Amino acid sequence: MSSSLAYTRSGSGAPLVLLHGIGLNRQSWNPVVPALARQFDVIAVDLPGFGDSALASPAQAGPRALAEAVAGLLAELGVTTPHLAGNSLGGWVALELAAIRPMASVTLIDPAGLWKGDAPLYCRISLRTSRWLARRAGRLLSRLVNYRLGRALVLGQTHGHPTRLTPAYARETVTSMGTCTGFEATLAATARCRYLATAPITAPLTLAFGSRDVLLLPRQSRHVDQLPPGTQAETLPGGGHVPMANAPAAVAELITRTAARAAQAPAVR
Repeated sequence: MSSSLAYTRSGSGAPLVLLHGIGLNRQSWNPVVPALARQFDVIAVDLPGFGDSALASPAQAGPRALAEAVAGLLAELGVTTPHLAGNSLGGWVALELAAIRPMASVTLIDPAGLWKGDAPLYCRISLRTSRWLARRAGRLLSRLVNYRLGRALVLGQTHGHPTRLTPAYARETVTSMGTCTGFEATLAATARCRYLATAPITAPLTLAFGSRDVLLLPRQSRHVDQLPPGTQAETLPGGGHVPMANAPAAVAELITRTAARAAQAPAVR
């Protein structure tokens, strides 16, 4: 089956697949791609319904279906056993993908889905508010983020140090949230379920939450006991919910270090 997923590929070395969060697109990884591309064949993917990738139907918006779409792209590209990293929704999709295809390593950065029952109301309201503002007041927000104070006001909840973002990155974030076609279907598909490990993941698995993540709160959304055994958990100092722009060196180092664990102790396939 031909994939309709958009992606950007750069660098050389072992393949590394990058998956973004809800409302974002592959460009959210741009700040870390140059460092990663020096060591990896980096494949940054637009998940279905985001960026330049179409969502076939709302029924295909759940994390497992999104993972199957990425698996289809990897099969089309002839990529086997890549390293994998995902942020927010992309972290949840990465877990589902690692359950259906072998991975060399998996890095989870502020992953969604680690709640006990339904997605917390706080998370859903926060995301819906961001979406509403980006759709109804996108032009105003895009002007505001040209200024440091504007970036702090508009992106303070999702980015740990929003004043450090470039205006261009901030504008892209606002535009993506306002124009993505799969937001509502994906939010609905993730609101009434959670991630639970149903199959072992034998690849090295690292989890990191940004120390400044105020979207996925510790008592609500960080139940790491739901992850596969052997997950190595740590903190990204200074990182927000989307830390790639304000802590790119730490994110790149985390992914590289997780991949190195695979080289030291290859997983059993």
